[in-house]
Amino acid sequence: MSSCTPAAPTNSEAAPFQSLGKKIFSFPVLLAVLLAGGMFVPLRSFWVDPDVWWHIKVGATILSTHHWPTTDPYSFTVFGTHWIAYQWLGEVVIAIFANLWGLRGLLALDVILAAAILFALYALVTLRCGNSKAAFVVCALFLPLVYSSLSLRPQMLAYLFLVLTLVVLERFRQGHIGALWFLPPLFLVWVNTHGIFTLGLFALGVYWACGLVEIHWGLLDSRCWTTNERVRLELIGLLILIALVITPYGTELLLYPLDLAHSQQIMIANIIEWQPMMFDKSVGKIFLIFVLAFIFAQATLRPRWRLEEFVLLLAGIGGACLHVRLVLIFVPFSAPLFGVIMARWIEPYHPAKDKYVLNAALMALVVAAVIGFFPSRADLESIMEQKWPVRAVAYLRQHPPPKPMLNSYEYGGYLIYRMSDVSKVFIDGRADIYVRTGVFVDYLNIARLNLPAPFLLNAYNIQSVLMGREETLVTLLDSSPNWQKIYGDAISVLYVRTRPFKLVFSHPLTDRAGQGNFRASPKETMSFLLPRRGIMSLGVGETYGLDFLHSVTPCLACR
Repeated sequence: MSSCTPAAPTNSEAAPFQSLGKKIFSFPVLLAVLLAGGMFVPLRSFWVDPDVWWHIKVGATILSTHHWPTTDPYSFTVFGTHWIAYQWLGEVVIAIFANLWGLRGLLALDVILAAAILFALYALVTLRCGNSKAAFVVCALFLPLVYSSLSLRPQMLAYLFLVLTLVVLERFRQGHIGALWFLPPLFLVWVNTHGIFTLGLFALGVYWACGLVEIHWGLLDSRCWTTNERVRLELIGLLILIALVITPYGTELLLYPLDLAHSQQIMIANIIEWQPMMFDKSVGKIFLIFVLAFIFAQATLRPRWRLEEFVLLLAGIGGACLHVRLVLIFVPFSAPLFGVIMARWIEPYHPAKDKYVLNAALMALVVAAVIGFFPSRADLESIMEQKWPVRAVAYLRQHPPPKPMLNSYEYGGYLIYRMSDVSKVFIDGRADIYVRTGVFVDYLNIARLNLPAPFLLNAYNIQSVLMGREETLVTLLDSSPNWQKIYGDAISVLYVRTRPFKLVFSHPLTDRAGQGNFRASPKETMSFLLPRRGIMSLGVGETYGLDFLHSVTPCLACR
């Protein structure tokens, strides 16, 4: 009788599985898991950008209607104005997690994306310096700067794509020509996710340009591409350009960064993440330490660099100095160079000394800690109430105020997310559309109590106001008999207009020619004061002179 007992696998058959297991539970992978675990600690506080809420709403609308918006549907100030969901794919991803798992889903997505970014950055530094332990130390040092860019929104996906692009380009520079085929599909997804695909194009262009000539200048080197490498790189570049127009909006997403640049002047002056690096803040101080550390290392150790990586480093430093939000490009542009420097002092990884069982146990411990300390739904709802007008929105739904309603810039996204079915906002985080139409400057004048503020409230026919308790406008509304506070909580207050706007001047106004008294309705006075929409208070002074400003000042109480 023949035996049915299966034969034991031979050593050659079991080898691939043993090799895979050793790779998964190796010490370098453990270091990557530790980086992700370290980032989970600050992320569990559920700090999210105000924009995430309108991103969720846009993504949910696209999922439910299968339609990509082309005009603004959420505000009463720019309703119907041309607007596109230029981050639609990232918004859809976030909306899916929000719809399926609520607040815990949003935090889980934030943790997943943060881990993916750290894994990619760790792989990039390891690839460049050849030392996983040095790469771990560098990435750990960069964690504070990385965290500053990890607020949940489509930008996180774009940041991941940028690091992956640099990984591909580094592999290509090291002789892995086939790695480039990953870029065209990556850019196809990227252009539909976020506008900083332009940074990927910039990095690709720098690599291409620096390989056109052979350079050995000082501590900089550049190896000329072979004909095969150059042709392959140019072919991939052509395929990427084709991929960039495959969007629901045709070439509009490709050109959107240029449109955004048109709005930069006002955004730089008034939106924190667009402002120059502030060296009195913690992020600015950490950034400065890294820059000074690199200069010191360069002066003392005199390492040699490839031309393209040094150009990217300078671009990262310059970008972060111009806009604090661009510190996100400084990290992947500079971390590989720090890895090379750090590898001088740290012994490389030796597989023969690895303890795979111990590694597996530590990985399991990190995963268990993340799961065990993951905030509950009640915890996240409590955090929400401390940061967003959750209770105010509940009150608004039960006691609808008269409209239109002026809202805080910070609250606009959340109001779109929770109340777009019953109310439209004055402003939200889509700053570019409000800058183009002048609404953004009008909002600033109101919120900062600049000279036109009372007139603007009347010009927009504002009947109710929802603001943060600490905002400047609250001071005016509290002291004005025209407004009554009907709701307040720890973070927000709601006012309604109690009587119509009326102008009372202490002495007659004259027109610009100085002929006769200026007597007009509030709307006409608004037109006289602000001949073009969005004019700043200083602009009014320049137009009508200081005497005119002094004559208008008595009406600020607007009894």
